[in-house]
Amino acid sequence: MRKRARVIYNPTSGRELLKQKLVDILNIFEQAGYETSAFATTPEPDSAKNEASRAGKEGFDLVVAAGGDGTINEVVNGLAPLKKRPKMAIIPAGTTNDYARALHIPREDPVEAAKVVLKNQTIRMDVGKADENYFINIAAGGLLTELTYDVPSDLKTLFGYLAYLVRGAELLPRIKPIEMNIKYDDGEFNGKASMFFLALTNSVGGFEQIVPDAALDDGKFTLIIVKTSNLVEIMHLAAKVINGGKHINDPRIIYKKTKKVVAKPVKNRMQINLDGEYGGDAPMKFVNLNSTLKRSLT
Repeated sequence: MRKRARVIYNPTSGRELLKQKLVDILNIFEQAGYETSAFATTPEPDSAKNEASRAGKEGFDLVVAAGGDGTINEVVNGLAPLKKRPKMAIIPAGTTNDYARALHIPREDPVEAAKVVLKNQTIRMDVGKADENYFINIAAGGLLTELTYDVPSDLKTLFGYLAYLVRGAELLPRIKPIEMNIKYDDGEFNGKASMFFLALTNSVGGFEQIVPDAALDDGKFTLIIVKTSNLVEIMHLAAKVINGGKHINDPRIIYKKTKKVVAKPVKNRMQINLDGEYGGDAPMKFVNLNSTLKRSLT
């Protein structure tokens, strides 16, 4: 029986470039030996998630997430709970494309990204679980992390990464620390911090050196807690990130490897960001599900 692939694509991603290139993308997967069909996501909640789950249950061999980090996250949430999972491939067409950046998948041309499947290689990827939701790149909490889902979708489409920079410039002067309790494998943090990250790759918000020692399948998160909320100090830390990941030993940072994390706010509300989208409020428990997904490799 011929293998089957389902391309789940966001028709509004990348200034609608995916929609324009769809025939070429489908042809590439046909060349790779897959009987290929496509599904365009809709504005309805969980559109990509539900289609990924359906395709997995119906025995598709490959599910392709084509879109931004939000589309990829939804597909992961559709596949991760399944007992038998198809392979997953990615065609990036969003604003930051952090996950694709971490895997060195072409980000400027969706047709070139689709050609990765022709190499016929796969790797295993860790997946994070946050209570009942899943994430593939990052979970975060704190006021700075609200930036990624505080930018309207139409601005993301029109202005791309510039929209994040403009919104970030507005938010930075208002950053206040949140008193939080973070428990991890070999320790606990109690105090004020501007944000915390749980990273599965080395790419967060377009920065590729936030986790310079990232491993994609080691079964551990990289936990980063930023204790300062001073604007000048945050900019200094960002400069250290850009300058070869030299932030990891800075006393204003906690940098740990851990399989599990429990995050709680002490007083104020703390929203949780999962792969760039709002994922609920803390308290929340995070667990690394070691090597849960197989992914087509560049």
